[in-house]
Amino acid sequence: MSEQSRTDLEKHVEAIWEDVLDTAAGGPDATFFELNGQSIAAFRIVARISDRTGIDVPVEELFKDPTRATFARAVLARAERR
Repeated sequence: MSEQSRTDLEKHVEAIWEDVLDTAAGGPDATFFELNGQSIAAFRIVARISDRTGIDVPVEELFKDPTRATFARAVLARAERR
């Protein structure tokens, strides 16, 4: 995966995260839970990532890696395995 593709994917994840959680605040290290994320929001995030990128990420990844930065890395890792 090229560096540009990685950056684009990270931007998609960031935009989805901010849209679903209705926040641009918190920065990349704010946790999903600190931003009042709940299970329905987690399912929305992974569904939108799948719809927009074709990358299937289990919702458990979001709970395991609850910051935007760590979750984006988990999505990137899955993209690189395809």
